[in-house]
Amino acid sequence: MSGAASEARRPGRINWRIAAFLIVAAGLALFAGANAHLVHVALTSQPDCVQHLKTEGRDGAYRAARPSC
Repeated sequence: MSGAASEARRPGRINWRIAAFLIVAAGLALFAGANAHLVHVALTSQPDCVQHLKTEGRDGAYRAARPSC
């Protein structure tokens, strides 16, 4: 057997391809989970009504584009 083939079969050695695949898969799962959570929060939360100008804004004050209350 060649030296490289015998080294890969040694017990206790980490198979770097499997380790890299698991790291990438865990990162993708974390990314997908975080985005799913953000979408869930965005769709289920309803912000409270806040005070805003009812007329055209002036002097740096803004008003809501479409007030919900």
